[in-house]
Amino acid sequence: MHQPRLARLGPYPFQRLAALLKDCEPAAGMAAIDAGVGEPRQPLPDFARQILLDQSDGLTRYPTTRGGLALRQAIAAWLCRRYGLAGVDAQTQVLAANGTREALFAVAHALINPEAMEKPIVAMPNPMYQIYLGGAITAGAEPYFFDCCAADGFAPNLDGVADEMWRRMAMVYVCSPGNPTGWVADRDYYTRLLELADAHDFVICADECYSEIHGDQPPAGLLEVAHALGRSDFSRCLVFNSLSKRSGMPGLRSGFIAGDAALIDQFAKWRTYTGPATPPTLQQVAIVAWNDEAHVEAGRRTYRDSIKAFFEAYDGDAVRPQGSFFVWLPVADDEAFTQAAYEQQAVIVLPGRYLGAASGADFNPGRGFVRLALVDGSDSAGELARRLRAVRL
Repeated sequence: MHQPRLARLGPYPFQRLAALLKDCEPAAGMAAIDAGVGEPRQPLPDFARQILLDQSDGLTRYPTTRGGLALRQAIAAWLCRRYGLAGVDAQTQVLAANGTREALFAVAHALINPEAMEKPIVAMPNPMYQIYLGGAITAGAEPYFFDCCAADGFAPNLDGVADEMWRRMAMVYVCSPGNPTGWVADRDYYTRLLELADAHDFVICADECYSEIHGDQPPAGLLEVAHALGRSDFSRCLVFNSLSKRSGMPGLRSGFIAGDAALIDQFAKWRTYTGPATPPTLQQVAIVAWNDEAHVEAGRRTYRDSIKAFFEAYDGDAVRPQGSFFVWLPVADDEAFTQAAYEQQAVIVLPGRYLGAASGADFNPGRGFVRLALVDGSDSAGELARRLRAVRL
């Protein structure tokens, strides 16, 4: 009997972390610092509170699968402002989602044919947001890993992929800014990926949920590069984003998928049956959020200050992220360091191997790193750095 697809997935990273720390006692007399979960912990924007009160009647109505037109128009307008696009059709090129998590998982099920004569391949960065791996395996595809290593600046290396692999490629996930490494795709990278997609007939799924957490220069987006290349129909392109990181509202569960209208239509059909749709009241909050940049800039300043504070206090070997609020910290043994940080300094971090997958000869590019999420402000980031410097194995 074939192993069920779901059974091929191991425990989720945070389940593994809980098991690792189960028998450990945190350092006494120290306030805990949880840098393990990438959860923004900023105050809720004032406008959101009032809308939730004023629009509570929306909870008495079923939401539409595609999302209300007003929300999709707000998203389309934001995409045009942010990336300099000539136009995005809110009717056909935008689909509302409950954050990016469910959408990134479900897109593999909606677009991949597991009954193809040759088993389809879904490629992804490694280490990664584990939802990509879960979506690929449960959709009946074979995962292919772009190992992201320090020698390549943690870029998912597109070279060296065998022609046989490209021929079976159905989908490529790309995450920029990257979780967990902080790598950012430039225009040349996206251009090369589009060339490969045309040559080998696959879909690019760009997870851009950290797009607004950056330094002075905002990162390029897949639709931006496609538009510059004259691909106004965004063929073969889907981008995913949400208000979880941009607006610091992960509990709102409001995001979007945008791009190729034919792919959007196919995905919308899938979601009609699976049922996830953002409640109308939350859509009203999202409309205002996509049209407001002041709260986004305030959050961005907080993350910049946190990264600055961390690196001012940490004089060891650490990878400064190009984007996102993560630090990808090299250590001798990621599991042992995680336990020691908890027991000695009351700090929670995430072992890098839990975000990676074994490829080749049992090589996991996440092993030997821990991921730190700088989500509690600059004071906490500086204290986190000082405590981690004191950890001894």
